Amino acid sequence: MKFCRFDANRLGIIEGELIYDVTPALDVLPSLRYPLPNGDLLIEHLDAVRERAGQLMREAPVVAVRDVRLLSPVANPGKIIAAPVNYTKHLMEVLADKGLHHGNLINHIQKAGLFLKAGSSLVGAGEGVRLVHTDRRNDHEVELAVVIGKRGSNIKRENALDYVAGYCIGLDMTIRGPEERSLRKSPDSYTVLGPWLVTRDELGDPGSLDLSIAVSGEVRQQANTRDLILGVPELIEFASSFYTLNPGDVIITGTPEGVSPVVPGDTMVASIERIGNMTVQVSAA
Repeated sequence: MKFCRFDANRLGIIEGELIYDVTPALDVLPSLRYPLPNGDLLIEHLDAVRERAGQLMREAPVVAVRDVRLLSPVANPGKIIAAPVNYTKHLMEVLADKGLHHGNLINHIQKAGLFLKAGSSLVGAGEGVRLVHTDRRNDHEVELAVVIGKRGSNIKRENALDYVAGYCIGLDMTIRGPEERSLRKSPDSYTVLGPWLVTRDELGDPGSLDLSIAVSGEVRQQANTRDLILGVPELIEFASSFYTLNPGDVIITGTPEGVSPVVPGDTMVASIERIGNMTVQVSAA
């Protein structure tokens, strides 16, 4: 299935260009009291929501995708984990361009490790990117995003995909400069997830997916996830050796070569095979 959040936190199932509004399926979620558990409640109980949503679809109201405002399909990730320089050609690109590395030490991902982005940076495709520090270079980075479906630590790569709820398109927006990555990549709206969550069973193998991004009609990045240095199972193994992964945690898997600036007024169209396309408007904060 393809699940989306839209408008005033409605829950939908995507079929073609239509959304079936199955918001009442959220009634199967447990009622909680403070303090809330770690993780995203919907993702933790996705199987139960999916079953109920399937029952509701027959009589669900239907709206067109083009007529709604798409939010992030994951509302409350406990962690947004990002993989730097995880494509060989992007690593070479960063090393060769001072406008990208600003004198920062750039290492292969096994040495650089992973980094975290602020949860407050998260938006959906319909909310758009609002650039800050527009006197500096702000870049797009298109990535496959992996949504964790169940709690785990020290996960072995052979079993890693069992811990995945589904996949989205991710945009890891970046201010170039000398500061640490997590600061420059965490302003509000600098993590875009969408346009919906494709469940693991529907997408299949994440290791051979074409991905691309065009900015105002010009293709800027184009690659395939087979070119990742660390693939999805290896990234889950790596991340879970440091952190307990909880339902709703997101791993954005790294961007290929071709990163370049965007400015207010640009329109970004990001695509990943078997997920779809998302259109994101760029404005000034």
